Amino acid sequence: MDETTVLLVDDQALVREGMAMVLGQEPGLRIVGEAGDGREGVRLARLHRPDVVLMDVRMPVLDGIGATREIVAQGPETRVLILTTFDLDEYAFDGLRAGASGFLLKDASSADLVRAVRTVAAGEAVVSPRITRTLLDHYQTGPASPPESARLLEALTGREREVLVAIAGGLSNPEIAAALFLSESTVKTHVGRVLAKLQARDRVHAVIWAHRHGLA
Repeated sequence: MDETTVLLVDDQALVREGMAMVLGQEPGLRIVGEAGDGREGVRLARLHRPDVVLMDVRMPVLDGIGATREIVAQGPETRVLILTTFDLDEYAFDGLRAGASGFLLKDASSADLVRAVRTVAAGEAVVSPRITRTLLDHYQTGPASPPESARLLEALTGREREVLVAIAGGLSNPEIAAALFLSESTVKTHVGRVLAKLQARDRVHAVIWAHRHGLA
């Protein structure tokens, strides 16, 4: 099993300790550092290049939104998962705009925490389908012009369009593979091509694009 490295950024020591205890017991997961503010989080992310950063939003020195923006800019291979108290928190949406790959409630179960880290590390997004409409309402990026939208859509093959619709429905790669009778490696290839053709940075942006253009 490939090892997934994780950086914890939260100004509450007890929260960090709890997450470290849960994740540290999981095979294939390794905590590479802990930070109590966003600035230290950015420094440790630059130093360790973790696969996943668990990021609180309300912190001193530099908040989680600014830290997320800097971490994504300095190393796009690092995926940021925003930690929030409320699932419709404006700060969480700001985190997505800054480049985070999803968000997770702080009171999530241990199993959900582990699953979210593994999901994000695999290049997928952690965004519940039930909050997609609110996500659309909060996202600042406007839809592409009709000619541009048509051009991007025409660039997709029939199979890639099916994969895009599945992504917009909140399906993970294994679920898409089962639904379309494909191998997971084939699905991963299709997802990569869809993101490239839509010029979408990640699955979150692909979900937004699909909903805004009537594919979901």
